[in-house]
Order: sequence, then C-alpha cells, then structure tokens
Amino acid sequence: IKRKIQVSNYGGSESQDYYLPGDGSGFLWSEEGYIVTNHHVVADADIVSVIFYDGLSLKAEIVGIDPDSDLAVLKVQLDPGRYTPVLLGDSDIVRVGELAAAIGTPFGQDFTLTSGIISAVGRTIQGDSRYSIPEVIQTDASINPGNSGGPLLNRLGQVIGINSQIITTSNSSAGIGFAIPVNIAKKVIPDLILYGKHEYAWLGVEGFAVGTVVAEALGLNRDTRGAFISRVVEGGPADLAGLLGSSGKIQIEGMEIPVGGDIIVAIDKERISGVDDVVSYLINKGAPGETYLFTVIRDGQQIEVPVILGTRPSK
Repeated sequence: IKRKIQVSNYGGSESQDYYLPGDGSGFLWSEEGYIVTNHHVVADADIVSVIFYDGLSLKAEIVGIDPDSDLAVLKVQLDPGRYTPVLLGDSDIVRVGELAAAIGTPFGQDFTLTSGIISAVGRTIQGDSRYSIPEVIQTDASINPGNSGGPLLNRLGQVIGINSQIITTSNSSAGIGFAIPVNIAKKVIPDLILYGKHEYAWLGVEGFAVGTVVAEALGLNRDTRGAFISRVVEGGPADLAGLLGSSGKIQIEGMEIPVGGDIIVAIDKERISGVDDVVSYLINKGAPGETYLFTVIRDGQQIEVPVILGTRPSK
C-alpha cells in the first residue's frame, strides 16, 4: 500500500512526488479475485498491491469501501482455481473461551499466525467514521499493526471476524484485540462488490442504556431495561414517526439524568436492552424504507409506534 505525498525542494519552486509504504492484511473472499480488508488499511491509498502466500504479487483495484464497518473490498485478476477462498463461519454462535487464531502481517512479518481464545463477545468499537460497530469479538490472540484486515479464525479454520483494532499503550499487542464480526461482513461485502457501498437503515436518535439507577429515577421498575432516547434528529425517521427525545433533566445523587424521552424496549417484538441492541438490530435486520414496530415506554405506559426507517447519512 502506497500513499502519495508531495515534498517541496528547498531553494526551488518545484516539488516532487513520493510514496509512503504501508502494510495490512486481507483474505480471499471469492474465486473471482475479491479480497476483504479494513477500510483504514486502504483509505486514501494511491497504489495497492497484494502478495499471496506463494509469492505472487498483483496490483489491486479498490472496488468498494465502507468506513462505518471499517471494511473494504479489493479486486485482483486471478487464474481460475489458483487459490481457494476462505470458509466463512457464524459469528453469532461464537462463545467466550473458544480457541481463536489470527493471520496477518504484524510489523511487516508476512503470513504470521498467532493464537489465543475468544475473550469477550458483544463489544462495541468505533468504525472508521462517527458510527459504532456492534457485536465485535474480543480476543487475546496477538494482534499488532499490520494485522488489520486479516482473518480471525475458529478451530475449524472458518473466518469468524476481521481483525481491526487493539487497545494498547505501547502500539503493540496487550492482549486486547477486536475483530469485526463476519456476519456484518456477510451483509456489507456483497453490496461493496456490486455497488461500491453499503446502505444502512437509520433511525435518527441519540441515547443511552437504561440501568437500575435510571429506571428508578424515572419511576419505573428497577429491572426495566431499554434504550433511552435523549435526542431525536429533526426531520429524521424517529422524528417523523413521533418518537420523543428528552425534555429535561433531574438531579439524582449528584448525577444529571435526562427525563421525558421514550425508552425503546422492543423492535418488532425483539427485546432491546440498550442502545447497542438498537444499532445491532438496524445493521442486521433493518432495511431503509421498511416499517418496523417500536415498543416504547412513554410516561410510564408501554405503547407501540410504527417507524419507517431511513438511510443512514454519510456525514
């Protein structure tokens, strides 16, 4: 991966083009030569080359990008049958404690395999945009700079995630790595191949998870869980449907707690426990232009509100 920069000559008026090299990882999605990697690996790249395990090096074309999921698709010209695409697993059935293996190019060391376990599931991380990615897989398999875009595999060799981020204070593995769930890739990648982009369903709200303190402050049963709507985007799908955002705040034990907003407790009868559940539902089951029944608590009463979802804005 190379990104072009211009460097001015000291004492002269002309400038020269230089290319900064970079490393990343990826895997073969299909026999047609489509390769999956991270968006942040190829973002703003001017030249992308792909090196296969047998040394074959090919120039790649970026055919689709999705900053929201931090995924991208490359295309290379391959001889039919030369390589076998990956086997895709099911990230919905991944459980803590399962064996996991990561393949990538950490610090430029090609085709490195590291192993560990699944440390947690259901994490939420920031995408390569202002939107978050739900249902992320956490692993202690060593992931370092250069691993981004490579596959996270289960013990059967199936891809369950795309390695994307780490938490570290030293720019190297601290045993906390995150992989985008492959089930999100299964929805996003086909659209990137066909259209170059993926459209997400959009509700147009901001909010937070309702826990015990908030529930009691709102006069609800302490076991009430849901997604409190603190703000509704003007003119957005939620606003048009009549969902309500917070109308004020109260002080409880020194904490400011918004009040007056709807609490989403179900979408089409599927239980919602927090904002992450709403994001996950919209990504996995929502479709722009389709109507969904939102069950909300308003003024202590449970009501149902039909909402026509929109398309998530890019900015």
